[in-house]
Amino acid sequence: MIGTLRNVAFDAPDHRALARFYADLLSGEMLGDSKEWTFLVTADGWRLGFQPVAGDRASTWPSQELPQQLHLDFQVPDVAAAALRVESLGATRVGGNDGDESSDSGDGQKLVVMTDPAGHPFCLCANEQDEPIRVFGACIDCPDPAGLARFYAALLSMEICYEGDDGAWLAGDNPAVNVTFQGVADYNPPRWPDPAYPQQLHLDVFVHDVDTAERQVISLGALRLPGSGDNWRVYADPVGHPFCLVFDPE
Repeated sequence: MIGTLRNVAFDAPDHRALARFYADLLSGEMLGDSKEWTFLVTADGWRLGFQPVAGDRASTWPSQELPQQLHLDFQVPDVAAAALRVESLGATRVGGNDGDESSDSGDGQKLVVMTDPAGHPFCLCANEQDEPIRVFGACIDCPDPAGLARFYAALLSMEICYEGDDGAWLAGDNPAVNVTFQGVADYNPPRWPDPAYPQQLHLDVFVHDVDTAERQVISLGALRLPGSGDNWRVYADPVGHPFCLVFDPE
């Protein structure tokens, strides 16, 4: 075991405004707010963080010019109704047809692709459930889904439920937490901290011993990146996505 998923963190020009959007969308509870970070926890236990980035460049999804890199998938009982609701909160529909019906992903899964007010794509996926909306998981773009899934399975102490050329899926002890991987042709990785190639979002991974964890992630193919603080260090996964190891300072 190396670590566990702590936060999904968003870059945004106005981090507080984006946090309010997701709090309204997910009935989230604010955990903390400062000029550097705002955090919330969703009703199903996901922790989302928001950090201000001056000159943040929004994703040009589906173009690989400025890729989404990572997005959240939300499950809803009625995709069309959910799309109308999130549009009323400030989101924009960017995938699916223009009518009242949702699109079909090709495998029978009804979904609509939206962007939040800062331009980050997310998906609304049909599911039989009583809750109006819940987080299914985080989905990471990559050129080799199975290979990257094996890296994150070791990093996050999660089980590989599926792996193939088209994608991969990790699940853990908490049934609400899933991490998936989708293959992207001509993948264009972030080059953090270069603002011309933004990370868009990243994962924070909690570890008890950061020095031991650092040796472990590097042995798996991660790269140490510039940037550290009293309780965090920055790395890139084997395909270039930044992530942070976060820990309790001594």
